[in-house]
Amino acid sequence: MQPVRPALCPMLRAKERPMGKEDQDADCVARVVAGDISGFEAIVQRWQHRVLILAWRFCRDRATAEDMAQEVFLKVFRSLALFRGDSAFSTWLMSIALNTFRSRLRAEGQPLLSLDPDRLLAPTPGALRGLEERQRAEAVRRAVLTLPKRYRDAILVYYFEEKDLAESARILAVAEGTLKAQLHRGRELLRRRCANLDPLAAGVIKEEP
Repeated sequence: MQPVRPALCPMLRAKERPMGKEDQDADCVARVVAGDISGFEAIVQRWQHRVLILAWRFCRDRATAEDMAQEVFLKVFRSLALFRGDSAFSTWLMSIALNTFRSRLRAEGQPLLSLDPDRLLAPTPGALRGLEERQRAEAVRRAVLTLPKRYRDAILVYYFEEKDLAESARILAVAEGTLKAQLHRGRELLRRRCANLDPLAAGVIKEEP
């Protein structure tokens, strides 16, 4: 008869659980602060896609987005010793990214974006319908970048980054009530601008959180 293997105690079981992303980030930060640069390479690999996508949503230009993302990680590296864990690492990182993108737009001006109604195709059957819908969605995304920055940033973080209201407010450094008001006003402005292009484009915009 085979002996019964004793169950692991809760403490040992906890040690066997894989680390979550926040635990991995905290471990990498500690390694970098201690002088192990490979920890920062892991941070970049884990977050570079998210930062690059957010950068592109601000400028709609690949080369500029890559340059801004690189600037973000340089700032993150220089500031890692200041990270105290009061918020999630992702919130801290995205706050640095957002401030970096804002500064670049202030310094270089808002990117020139076409909102030409001719970009929106007339209703078409068959295979072109998907292209029509994608062009409408692209027109909405570009219209977001023409909004005043407090509404632009609120919509980009809450909708396009798909953060919840509380985390979006922390990233933007505003109260949740303020963010709700900014989202409401931003959606109203966006509907008006999109309705001037195509009434159906305005329907892409989500409702109140």
